[in-house]
Amino acid sequence: MDDNAGLRMVHLLRAITVQLDLFGAEFAAARQLNATDLRALIAILDAARANQAATPGWLMEQLGINSASVTGLIDRLERGGLLRRERDTADRRRVHLVVEEQAVSLGWSFFGPLITGVVGALQDFDDAERATIHRFLMRIDDIVATSRRNPERGRRPERTL
Repeated sequence: MDDNAGLRMVHLLRAITVQLDLFGAEFAAARQLNATDLRALIAILDAARANQAATPGWLMEQLGINSASVTGLIDRLERGGLLRRERDTADRRRVHLVVEEQAVSLGWSFFGPLITGVVGALQDFDDAERATIHRFLMRIDDIVATSRRNPERGRRPERTL
């Protein structure tokens, strides 16, 4: 693949990311949520799908926010009926975050047609092609996650004379 094809793919991924971000912002605005609220709900839902415990500390790390902010966010989502805190049965000091069914239903009512369209589009590809698409997206996800963790990102190299 030449550099131009690679850059076209990067630009396409960026365009899709912007479209998805705008789509999510419409959902959030219609429900008086902010972008961080929406990211929190998505993160907790993804954790549940991965069978991973979502705790306030974990959420704080996922969103890159401080303790006071995550507490305010959880309180806000709980007051809105979108999230609940559940005590860990093995360690009562530990709290798990669970997305309420009402939030899932709201999400499906808005995002359902988009999800259905994407799943439908994948039907145009055979199993081998879907495996390649999956492998590619997993690599991109890993690259983005690694870049986010890199403290040197965004820094310009020092100029030498």
